[in-house]
Amino acid sequence: MRPPQPLVIPFPRFGLALAWLLAIVLAPRMATAAEESNSGEQIYLRQCASCHGAKGEGTPQDYPHPLVGDRTLPRLASYIAKSMPEDDPGSCVGEDAEKVAAYIHEAFYSKTAQARAKPPRIELAHLTVRQYRNAVADLLGGFREPGQWGGDRRGLQGDYFKSKQIHNDGVISRVDPVVRFQFAKSSPDPEKIDPKEFSIRWQGSVLAPETGEYEFIVKTENSFRLWVNDLKQQPLIDAYVKSGSDTEYRGSIRLLAGRAYPLRLEYFKAATQGVKKDDKKAEEKPASIALEWALPHRVAEVIPEHNLSPSVLPESFVLASPFPPDDRSVGYERGSSVSKEWEQATTDAAIEVADYVVARLRALTGVRENDPDREPRLRAFCLRFTERAFRRPLTDDQRELYVERQFKDVRDFDTAVKRVVLLTLKSPRFLYREVGGEGDAYDAASRIAFGLWDSLPDKPLLQAAADGQLKTADQVARQAERMVADPRCRAKLRDFFFQWLKVEQIPDLAKDPKQFAEFDQAMASDLRTSLDLLLEDLVWSESSDFRQLLLTDSLYLNGRLAQFYGADLPTDAPFQKVTPEPRERAGVLTHPYLMTSFAYTATSSPIHRGVFLARSVLGLSLRPPPEAFPPLSPDLHPQLSTRERVALQTSPESCQACHAMINPLGFTLEPFDAVGRFRREENGRSIDATGAYQTRTGELVKFAGARDLATFLASSPETHNAFIEQLFHHIVKQPVRAFGSHELEDLRTSFAEGNFNIRKLVVKVVADTALTPRHTKP
Repeated sequence: MRPPQPLVIPFPRFGLALAWLLAIVLAPRMATAAEESNSGEQIYLRQCASCHGAKGEGTPQDYPHPLVGDRTLPRLASYIAKSMPEDDPGSCVGEDAEKVAAYIHEAFYSKTAQARAKPPRIELAHLTVRQYRNAVADLLGGFREPGQWGGDRRGLQGDYFKSKQIHNDGVISRVDPVVRFQFAKSSPDPEKIDPKEFSIRWQGSVLAPETGEYEFIVKTENSFRLWVNDLKQQPLIDAYVKSGSDTEYRGSIRLLAGRAYPLRLEYFKAATQGVKKDDKKAEEKPASIALEWALPHRVAEVIPEHNLSPSVLPESFVLASPFPPDDRSVGYERGSSVSKEWEQATTDAAIEVADYVVARLRALTGVRENDPDREPRLRAFCLRFTERAFRRPLTDDQRELYVERQFKDVRDFDTAVKRVVLLTLKSPRFLYREVGGEGDAYDAASRIAFGLWDSLPDKPLLQAAADGQLKTADQVARQAERMVADPRCRAKLRDFFFQWLKVEQIPDLAKDPKQFAEFDQAMASDLRTSLDLLLEDLVWSESSDFRQLLLTDSLYLNGRLAQFYGADLPTDAPFQKVTPEPRERAGVLTHPYLMTSFAYTATSSPIHRGVFLARSVLGLSLRPPPEAFPPLSPDLHPQLSTRERVALQTSPESCQACHAMINPLGFTLEPFDAVGRFRREENGRSIDATGAYQTRTGELVKFAGARDLATFLASSPETHNAFIEQLFHHIVKQPVRAFGSHELEDLRTSFAEGNFNIRKLVVKVVADTALTPRHTKP
């Protein structure tokens, strides 16, 4: 019996052909599937999503933060290759690291991807604290005689009298730059004024450079009275009748930045009590007087000439009611949150304003108690008040609600006025911007005024809106060019630059007394003034060149600072522009105030300086470290330089993700010690100031020191974009990308074409945004 034979089925010729055909057709698809399984997205889902989430949203247990940032694509790929995944670093390298980096960057990591996933929009926002205070000040200021800080004259008008009585027949009249006189036992003019008895009246206005509590100080052995911001009521300091031997007197008052306040100082020198003026045997008392102030959190100084004007401006209202701080979670102030505290603050502020209005009703309205037409004139005042507060004419219904109804059946017209003020200041039409979104010329006027002044439109701007002269960008630009020179705009830009430089909050500049015995609080205060003067000089110069902020090697120094920082000035010299040797300064980046701020008490801090350069100047996002580490003490490693200690402490791979970029930037500033003095050596060893930075396009740029770095930054599109974006947010209080995906690039192009003129950039930002409706542009 034959064993069973296997069944053989002959394969026809056409079957072989079909097999080859299937192989040809399916092979590309199989290859495509294999490629897809190894795409950036697939690699991410296999190796990254378990910690970072499928769309980079993060996971509560492993990585709770969204996977977003601004590393360049090459830097992101390099970081992934070295450090990711955390449980198996080095398992995603080469082409895979590049693929997954490209996918992450495009899908959700970059700013462009974030904007695509969640498009920014122009948001409804209430007035910030700064805007509220400025708005009520200008709201009431519109009912006083107009006054404007300006002109070339600086100092105070001084009228000198030959008796203790101040009257209209002074023997000397002149403008004194400052009030700081040592008459001793003589007089201002021995030929005209008897040294035994005379008086002087200084009057004019004083300009407040920042908002806060000011302390005015008068130093004298004689009698005096000082008024600030109220020349008719109680003096701020009254020492007309002296007792005791005090020679220094202080009084505090809150002032708003960018505003000038009326000031009068009356000084009296009299013969010794009980001795007749013409008694030749009478001993003459010494005579001296100095008018000083201490700016918020600063030391006292003589009020400088550039903050004084001989013109007497009207009183300004300064709100005292406290407000909760504004939200700054996105890097700039915005009125995005409405809390019970904010609601209560607006109520308290409205009551304060209403009380102020009623107490000064005659001064604000010109209406007396017994005027027969008092009621209609007060109604007219209330109508103007509400229209100014709402930044537009009232409709008939609004007029009925906010004005007419409050006067019905009211015998006490003061009460009616108070009701109007309270109702107006609690209305969303005052508290919020662009309520209703009309998008008309009055909205444009509000955007211009709040952008430049953080305040209400003035009369010329409202008139332009009424006349249809705010319809084009050119018309808006003409108004902005007029308004940008106003002290309120100067104050707003001053605040911006101090924020940009990360010194808006006055830092503690205490230094090791063993190493820096001469550096004290007065010198720290002088350094802030020095930075202020440098910014004022560069920003408000004719060219207003942003690049010079980074490239100038000049400083403003007085005699005290000059001795410390190596400039040749007399010890009592006032602030002036100098160029210390060696000429190694690089603009504001190496200003002694910043170098002192970004340093420890005894040593420099490349980390703090590098973080400042990365975040503020280059606009990079840096997450705070997971925990704070104290710097390595120099005593533990006396043989190491500061640079070497920082490199040692940040050498772990977990630190290098950020410090590989931070440290090389900060190292370029090592020639400046903990108080900002230039040095070539540290502990007898030469300073290594070399550094590097990888640009967003992947180019590695190397620096030999601060001036190399500054030259790169001054011409870098990254620096320009970062500066423009931060300035835009400060002006507009809205995200720049909400005004169109190309807005930032358009502004950068305009900035470059305008030779990087900062003031032109401000005008361009206002012109671009004033006519934008509340919906997002494509």
